[in-house]
Amino acid sequence: MRDDNTIICRCSDVTLGEIRRLISEGYTSLDEIKRITRIGMGPCQGKTCGLLVLREIAIATGKDMRELKNHTNRPVAVGVRLDLIAKEAKK
Repeated sequence: MRDDNTIICRCSDVTLGEIRRLISEGYTSLDEIKRITRIGMGPCQGKTCGLLVLREIAIATGKDMRELKNHTNRPVAVGVRLDLIAKEAKK
């Protein structure tokens, strides 16, 4: 991937250019980038974008991807049924 306009995280609309800029500013862990951009916090929980960001960090730092730590996954604590949300919206 070379185009900085390529969307890396579809859940949060984060581009490759944004990721590269953050890495150049010194943010070299996926958790740091996650806190700034919300990558990995959408519905996919980073399944789509996590490895792409790790690859960019590895390229920029010269580290092997196996050396890098994946982001901390914190799934939703309690699920909410959609019918409950719909009932509440009608009030």
